[in-house]
Amino acid sequence: MRFLRLLRILSVMRRYGLHEMIVDTIDHPLLWRLFHIFSSSRAYSMPRGERLRRALEDLGPIFVKFGQLLSTRRDLLAPDIADELALLQDRVPPFPSETAIGLIETALGRRIEDMFLDFSAEPVASASIAQVHFATLRSGPNAGRQVAVKVLRPGMADVIGKDLALMRVGARVLEKISKDGRRLRPREVVAEFDTYLNDELDLMREAANASQLRRNFAPGTADGLLLRVPEMYWEYCSTSVIVMERMFGVPISQIPTLVEKGVDLKKLSRQGVEIFFTQVFRDGFFHADMHPGNIYVGVEGPDFGRYIALDFGIVGTLSDTDKHYLAQNFIAFFRRDYKRVAELHVESGWVPGETRIEALEAAIRSVIEPFFDKPLKDISLGLVLMRLFQISRRFNVEVQPQLVLLQKTLLNIEGLGRQLDPDLDLWVTAKPFLENWMNEQIGWKGFQSRMTWEATQWANILPAIPRLVHQNLTRNNGQVDRQLEVLVQQQKRLTQAVGLMLLVVLAALGVAVLPLVQQFL
Repeated sequence: MRFLRLLRILSVMRRYGLHEMIVDTIDHPLLWRLFHIFSSSRAYSMPRGERLRRALEDLGPIFVKFGQLLSTRRDLLAPDIADELALLQDRVPPFPSETAIGLIETALGRRIEDMFLDFSAEPVASASIAQVHFATLRSGPNAGRQVAVKVLRPGMADVIGKDLALMRVGARVLEKISKDGRRLRPREVVAEFDTYLNDELDLMREAANASQLRRNFAPGTADGLLLRVPEMYWEYCSTSVIVMERMFGVPISQIPTLVEKGVDLKKLSRQGVEIFFTQVFRDGFFHADMHPGNIYVGVEGPDFGRYIALDFGIVGTLSDTDKHYLAQNFIAFFRRDYKRVAELHVESGWVPGETRIEALEAAIRSVIEPFFDKPLKDISLGLVLMRLFQISRRFNVEVQPQLVLLQKTLLNIEGLGRQLDPDLDLWVTAKPFLENWMNEQIGWKGFQSRMTWEATQWANILPAIPRLVHQNLTRNNGQVDRQLEVLVQQQKRLTQAVGLMLLVVLAALGVAVLPLVQQFL
């Protein structure tokens, strides 16, 4: 089956002439000759950008998603190719409406007319994994609500499985024939994409992701004014169908329409940066598929000028360790403290411990320094990443698979920011946010937060210590073993900590009361 899929890929490439588009980029003489043998002088009626788009659509969801990512990088693509790939965001050919209705009725166990007052037979959006129909709920507490019904494409698991199998084979080959390939850990990277792509096949997971993001940016809060997330109607959700609140807005890529409606693009670009860093560093939970087809902007009513997020199949998560390490790296970059960046690479294990800090510091400085004090229109994160990749070979830097989605999202953010405000200074916009976050984590606020959390643990541990001591003595016939010693030491430490907290509280009270006492003396 893998061989047949490979033949299919080669056949599609030849049908649309993609092999001729890349033949001149091959450096290896033998491969260059083989490609020339299979090339032809055939004239194609379609432009090259359209041929590439149609080929990606024919090859399926993984290739479509790759095209979606590329469409945001106009600094790396010819304009004709970028324009065509942008159509992948909402113009993937739909599957028949009769099939969609049948899938919905089977998944939810009810007829369409029993669930909805009206249902648009023609899909309003068709993506690589699913398509969307508009409808109005018939009954229940949400009767009369306008909703969007998302239904999974049939046969997706089989298609994705075949493509991922080929990617795994390619990753193994790359590790065997290339030292750089082994350093990039391609099999782990493919495994990460496998996880996220298969997560997209479970729409209940997408609904849960949306609910989590909606809580993080709850309506009625300051964060809720930045980002709008649709509500999920759980009684109409299954693994292959979900029903959510219908959103009204304009795709963020339609800049002329936003300008016509009076949306402040500069403000919108700054808020986009704030939303991204809030998701990453405060929540450790971020929308990881932020191409223009999934991001809308409200142009009327209470949602005017607000971001509207759609499609939550792919989200990224970061541990506290990841967040702390990334924040320190960002701040060190913003402060031009390249020595600290080099030290963080060694401390995190990204480079071997014997690496010379001074040499790595100099290499990082040579890449980053030329980009400071420039507007976003003059900076390409893609170019920065490529140059960092080039120098990383010298220091055996290992790619971290858990950060692959974050890197992809950063590229999406750059693409959006470049369209909204080419003069946006990414460094100036992000630096105060990160410094405030670091203060909350390792400053006085962070200390208070951790003390508050630990106090809840003490409330559970302190009352239990006498019982645990008694149980231990009884079980061991009065012999105090190592476990008891540990418990005693814990009790001492907790008692000392409580005593210290009491002293701090008393001192604080003394400072507050002293002026009052002095008035009576």
